[in-house]
Amino acid sequence: FETDFYRRYGLEVTYVGHPLLDALTEKEITPKAAFLDCNQLDQSPIIALLPGSRKQEISAILPVMLATAQQFPEYQWVIAQAPGVEDDFYNSFVGSIPQVHRCKNDTYSLLNYSHLALVTSGTATLETALMQVPQIVCYKTQWLTYQIAKRVVNLSYISLVNIIANRLVVPECIQDELTVPVLTQQVSALLEGPARAAQLAAYGTLYAQLGGPGASRKAAAAILKNNDL
Repeated sequence: FETDFYRRYGLEVTYVGHPLLDALTEKEITPKAAFLDCNQLDQSPIIALLPGSRKQEISAILPVMLATAQQFPEYQWVIAQAPGVEDDFYNSFVGSIPQVHRCKNDTYSLLNYSHLALVTSGTATLETALMQVPQIVCYKTQWLTYQIAKRVVNLSYISLVNIIANRLVVPECIQDELTVPVLTQQVSALLEGPARAAQLAAYGTLYAQLGGPGASRKAAAAILKNNDL
């Protein structure tokens, strides 16, 4: 978040930080015992699945996540169910996979108690990072849509975490790379070990890049200061 680019063109800017930092501090986390009981979970480690909020992206991404889950039966895999998406829609994918559960309207608590997360690209990737949960970013859409987007948007990365850091902090499994073998390999690498430690260390730098808490307060102060000039 350098301001040199703007000043080069004569624009005076003040970076005040990201409001998500303040929003996260205001979210209530359900006590762990109550969370486990409400979602019929035991004490086994949890891997969170955030397959998105739209049916089209859920249909493309969730089946790969669920097939990967079956490679790790010792973990509880919990889907963060999107508001407005009916139970039957998820049932059509989950079937009778024993270690897969669903969580409604409590995604922050789910992330708080998760060992790892598989996250569809979007704001959720940044939220997951700020909650210090190692993650793998997943995305898949229609071939034509992806080809158009790739030509219109000139970015090296798709996740907010990597875009902000300007380097590969979290692995991205996109389009043809979103397969069960690839995702299984990435999960194995992040359950324990140096890749997990490196990602968590990078999260600390990300927090600093976002400017710390108080974005709204800083923005108000900057506006008042400019009005006094």
